[in-house]
Amino acid sequence: MWTMRHHFHTEQWLPYPRELVFAFFANPENLPRLMPKWQRARIEEATFSPPPPRPEDTPRFPGMAAGSGTRLTISARPFPLSPLRLPWDALIEDFRWNEGFCDVQLRGPFHYWRHCHSVRSEVSAESGLSGSVVADDVEYELPLGSAGDFANKLAVNRGMEMLFRYRQKQTQRLLALAAGQSTR
Repeated sequence: MWTMRHHFHTEQWLPYPRELVFAFFANPENLPRLMPKWQRARIEEATFSPPPPRPEDTPRFPGMAAGSGTRLTISARPFPLSPLRLPWDALIEDFRWNEGFCDVQLRGPFHYWRHCHSVRSEVSAESGLSGSVVADDVEYELPLGSAGDFANKLAVNRGMEMLFRYRQKQTQRLLALAAGQSTR
């Protein structure tokens, strides 16, 4: 059965240092907080691999970092009010301090899923303020061959856009709280 790989890309500028933004995304405890509340996402199981040594000039922020080889099992509702929870097993790969990492689906709703998070320092063209850009690059393949490709055109791609818009709003809100706490 022939299937097509799809790509999704989005970026968000944030008025925070790259190290804080990276630490936020590298901490798996933040993942459920970035998902819509109706999904009631939670981490069911985790096997952590430590990240490589932190670069000397990297400030410490509260929380942990999931290094390459970390495995997570997450569950979430597939749609509002669903009594079912879908499990999702993910593996962290390509962890590079303050630059990025990828999560790959080992088991879950997609036939293939690879989501790479990258962070870079950037001055805002609008405000002239220093901050960071977090980029999300997702490569995915749906099950069911051409029917999955049709579903992508019909709803999945739009759903990804909505999910990442929500995620970006939550990121801004949660990083504002984290930045306030880290300055104490």
